[in-house]
Amino acid sequence: MVQRLYITYNQVSGVSVHKLCQEAGKKILNECKPHLIIAIGGGGYVPARILRSFLKTPGSPNIPIQAIGLSLYEKLTHDGPEEARGQQVTRTQWLDFSSINCTDLIGKNILIVDEVDDTRTTLQYAVQELEKDVTEVAKKAGRENEKTNFYIFVLHNKDKAKRGHLPQEMLDKGRYLAAQTVGDVWCCYPWEATDIDEHDRLATAATVGLQ
Repeated sequence: MVQRLYITYNQVSGVSVHKLCQEAGKKILNECKPHLIIAIGGGGYVPARILRSFLKTPGSPNIPIQAIGLSLYEKLTHDGPEEARGQQVTRTQWLDFSSINCTDLIGKNILIVDEVDDTRTTLQYAVQELEKDVTEVAKKAGRENEKTNFYIFVLHNKDKAKRGHLPQEMLDKGRYLAAQTVGDVWCCYPWEATDIDEHDRLATAATVGLQ
């Protein structure tokens, strides 16, 4: 049976999304200073929004959040949260360059947010495709000398062999940040729960060893 890790929004006795974002926010603000957040849907939406609250600086506007949709998982059972891993990343939503000034991405710090780094396949796809898009835009604008830096933040990194790979420069320069590293468990996030009270009960029980 797959071991489950129950994560809550702000439960003191459990793993709290809010607290993880709060702690990571300090490091991100000091080392990244993002100009734009890109949330990978659907798991990256909630942490991206919570994280933004901890990236505010006096006198500065809120950091804009854009969304991309990538899918790798397929439903496995009807009575549990676990899903089977797909073999190919499916792009369901991408940046709408008609609604944003795409040249604003050039030479900026862009923070990609997702909830979990499992096989790393989705993160690899996101970084590769976004880098390719920005490179093309920079070339057309004659601004190829301006470097765009991509950063990654995930709530949880699973300590396991990865199928996907990230640029070595990103890893070497600390542009990848996981709030927490866990084993190869199934992370149960509160926004996936159909019964939030039961979800929180399971999180509390697991913490005190009663589950």
